[in-house]
Amino acid sequence: MLPPIPRLEEYDISPLNGFLPNEPPLEVLPDPYYAKWEAIVKHLQALLLSKRLREVVQDLPVITTSRLRRVSEWRRAYVLLSFMTHAYIWGGDRPEERVPPSISIPFVQVCRHLDLPTVATYAGVCLWNWKPIFDDERLDTLDNLSTLVTFTGSLDESWFYLVSVAIEARGGPIIPLMLKGIAAARLDEAKTVTKCLHGFAERLDELAVVMQQMYENCDPHVFYHRIRPFLAGSKNMADAGLPNGVIFDTGSGQDSYCHYGGGSNAQSSLIQFFDIILGVEHHPTKSRETPSDRSLTATEVVAKGTGSPSGHNFIHDMRSYMPGPHRRFLSHVNSVANIREYVDCHRSDRSLTIAYDACLGMLRALREKHMQMVSRYIVIQSHESRNAGTLSPRAAPNPLQPLNLANAHKNGARPGSKKLRGTGGTALIPFLKQARDETGEPAVDDWFRRIFSNSQASGSTGSRVAATRGFASLGKLGEHADGELEIVGLSGVWRVDDTEGGICHW
Repeated sequence: MLPPIPRLEEYDISPLNGFLPNEPPLEVLPDPYYAKWEAIVKHLQALLLSKRLREVVQDLPVITTSRLRRVSEWRRAYVLLSFMTHAYIWGGDRPEERVPPSISIPFVQVCRHLDLPTVATYAGVCLWNWKPIFDDERLDTLDNLSTLVTFTGSLDESWFYLVSVAIEARGGPIIPLMLKGIAAARLDEAKTVTKCLHGFAERLDELAVVMQQMYENCDPHVFYHRIRPFLAGSKNMADAGLPNGVIFDTGSGQDSYCHYGGGSNAQSSLIQFFDIILGVEHHPTKSRETPSDRSLTATEVVAKGTGSPSGHNFIHDMRSYMPGPHRRFLSHVNSVANIREYVDCHRSDRSLTIAYDACLGMLRALREKHMQMVSRYIVIQSHESRNAGTLSPRAAPNPLQPLNLANAHKNGARPGSKKLRGTGGTALIPFLKQARDETGEPAVDDWFRRIFSNSQASGSTGSRVAATRGFASLGKLGEHADGELEIVGLSGVWRVDDTEGGICHW
């Protein structure tokens, strides 16, 4: 007997807004008992600027979670505590590895309740951190969105979060649409499946347009140097000043160091939903690991507090940073997904196969645009920073710069290290290239498969697939056979190092 198709309401998913809450997140906790949390976050920018944040947090009494009632209150508490935690860790001249009991105790409790790790995740900075400007207008447009909490108070930071919120809202209707497609495939209703795939492809194209709006109000220099350091996690952050990770002091005497990646768009359940629906499989970067090789579940990774084991599937691990209901929803969808199999069994239906391959093409194009964005916001900024030797054009000569993710390579935490880690604690460029290329692998039509086999390195995942199917690997302008990107500009030529970190991981 086939498993039932998921019911959205059982997983806290909106048929209109998708993984965003049905109702706008709380702007303030209603119980005055939590006023001190609210006050700190309200004045977060001033406290960071005056360097009083750590002192204020240390003097804060332990406020328990006993008065939190509704799920919206627990989410608001998570947003407040995650921003306070990251501001405390990264808001000084040197990162602080020990988080005091005043926020450790309630933060651990809140995260346990919401089934989340003790780190600022995509859910905290995006899904639960927005409000509509006007309640009677659409949520899927940046014209009607505002943030609730930021570290810097800048338009750039708000815009960075809100682009993701708008993408979530615009992509929300895809979820019930493609669940309908799964049901239609079970009934062998090819026309309905084709129609659903058409709608999916059109929405993916719209998401790419929304994502491109990032360039309008988020300056790459501001993002790289002012915003991104606060989003860093505690995993692989030795160069940034956290060689041991972070320890949350709950006073139990049994606290140990945690190693978590920071906020990442790979933690978006929407993007992973797309992959599951289309049958896109991702593997550990530059390797081909079978499901039987994966020894830890996402929940077990959270429990260990150590992030992913060596060689483990990064995208699969990112589910451990999603809210529990959303993670379980993806698992349920994975058990019923049948679109790829259905299309494969109906190859003679040209309308169906073209619609399916068009979805793959749109998703691949989305990842391509995202990789270009990462190059502009991360890689180019890294090279400019190294060449300029200064954090800001206005910085005084040889200032004592704070140690964080933006300038770890200049402070020389590990001599000889050239890696610039992403907020998630991993090298991004090779991952993004592989994720992009893997998106085209399930293509059904021969012509589409040939197109999707471009940009592959000799001996790489995509090239091996192309070779076994008898296709030539098509090169791409600006990308070498080994997958390395080459940028040509007025000042000469430089290459994108595979070890560079990035914004997020799609």
